[in-house]
Amino acid sequence: MTNPTTTRARVTVTLKNGVLDPQGKAIESALVSLGVEGVTGVRQGKVFDIEVAAADPARARELLAAASEKLLANTVIENYRIELVED
Repeated sequence: MTNPTTTRARVTVTLKNGVLDPQGKAIESALVSLGVEGVTGVRQGKVFDIEVAAADPARARELLAAASEKLLANTVIENYRIELVED
């Protein structure tokens, strides 16, 4: 359980459409070689579970967007999505 003055969130970072994803291609090939049927494409990304000292959802999103822009995502080639997590 989180402190009432904190907000839990998940930040998901993925490559933008059109950006080559060699790791995703390698995973796709591995799945096919393992006999997993129906795989036609894989894109990989990163997930961050974060707690921020902000009870207000708007403030939490503001802090998380700043963290994403400064460190978590390379916004030239990556997108990020912020989801606030309910307990």
